Amino acid sequence: MADTYDLTVIGTGPGGYVAAIRAAQLGMKVAVVEKWATFGGTCLNIGCIPSKALLHASELFEEAGHNFRNFGIEVTPQLNLPQMLAHKDETVRSNVTGVEFLFKKNKITAFRGIGSIAAPGRVLVTPETGAGQEIQTKNIIIASGSVSVNLPGIEIDEEKVVSSTGAIAFKQVPKRLLVIGAGIIGLELGSVWNRLGAKVTVVEFLDRIIPGVDSEVARQMQRVLQKQGIEFKLSTKVKAIDKQEDGTLTARLEPAAGGDMALAEFDAALVAVGRKPFTEGLGLEVVGVALDERGRIRTDGHYQTNVQGIYAIGDVITGPMLAHKAEDEGIAVAEIIAGQAGHVNYGVIPSVMYTSPEVAWVGKSEDELKAEGVDYKVGKFPFTANGRAKAMLATQGFVKILADVATDRVLGAQIVSKNAGEMIHEIAVLMEFSGSAEDLARTTHAHPTLSEAIREAALMCGDGAIHI
Repeated sequence: MADTYDLTVIGTGPGGYVAAIRAAQLGMKVAVVEKWATFGGTCLNIGCIPSKALLHASELFEEAGHNFRNFGIEVTPQLNLPQMLAHKDETVRSNVTGVEFLFKKNKITAFRGIGSIAAPGRVLVTPETGAGQEIQTKNIIIASGSVSVNLPGIEIDEEKVVSSTGAIAFKQVPKRLLVIGAGIIGLELGSVWNRLGAKVTVVEFLDRIIPGVDSEVARQMQRVLQKQGIEFKLSTKVKAIDKQEDGTLTARLEPAAGGDMALAEFDAALVAVGRKPFTEGLGLEVVGVALDERGRIRTDGHYQTNVQGIYAIGDVITGPMLAHKAEDEGIAVAEIIAGQAGHVNYGVIPSVMYTSPEVAWVGKSEDELKAEGVDYKVGKFPFTANGRAKAMLATQGFVKILADVATDRVLGAQIVSKNAGEMIHEIAVLMEFSGSAEDLARTTHAHPTLSEAIREAALMCGDGAIHI
């Protein structure tokens, strides 16, 4: 008789592999199903990890060419794109093999192939070649992630017209790069190729960049990125892209509200208009798992679908499509299945855009608080008044803390700065404990550090900052 597992996880991205490991730690017999040759899903293979490798490398290249001389360092950098891409690939290899090691360490059985649910308690694994096999399991977690959204009239070939997958693998720097979509993915990858020498034009259907982010932050970042050489065409849509015989691309641009069409020439185009849940081929219709109006899997407060014993986490359910959100859900659902009280605080999930400077935020934005009618106060401090930032020539940006007027409880924060993604967690921890701006203002911060700006912003919610 075939083995019966306590839990089988379909997909080994951040949500899936973390759920599997946590379940194994809690004493469960766990299996995972992965259709790719390597573990880690989109994030580790073609998303978060490789893009951050290129973001860091391209930022060093930019600094060497423009900022080093201000520190008394004279160099003339030369781009070795194959080596930069090799660094990116090695970073991916290191991470995905790390997940494989963790599976072995935790005695998790891995099945290769496409996983689909044949019935409650039965997962069918279909490999590329050879016969399939069926897994008997008490519980199933769907962690199949998401895929890039395509635009009608635009064919992605991952060479000239690419998704984020092709945008981390250009064999040469495009002279003119069109980025469709001014969200996080488009701006991060556009920044990479802009720093490496491409003339980048970002086209966005809305009248602003980074939809959903605090509008003041979005305005400042647009100005910063424009100074870096990125051109923006807002309230504009790309109707079609025509490939020319000489290898160039002709984009047909139209005002979002309608109007005359304009033509623009590019050498490559990145389609970065969002992602959608990947639910195809999972057998959801066979077992009757319900989806919502946006194609996401419906779950209850414990991540269980309408079919008992079948759970879903990460990009396939409601909420922000963030790797760390999926990880927390993976831990929570494993603990719930084990009879514990797994929980995710969705009000304190930080987000980061890894441009230069970085943008990080957690909790509510000013726009959201205004819309909700909350009586709030703002503490804001610029990095131009921070000693460490001056020493690093990293004075762009600010810290903004939003606190309740009556209770002083911190409701949200935004940071635009070098290393903003590292600093935001101080505020996230404070918010987890329902801390006040005064709690933060009375906490000693080492000098000189960028983090002192956070304390100063907290002081601005009270009697005022010291250094401004």
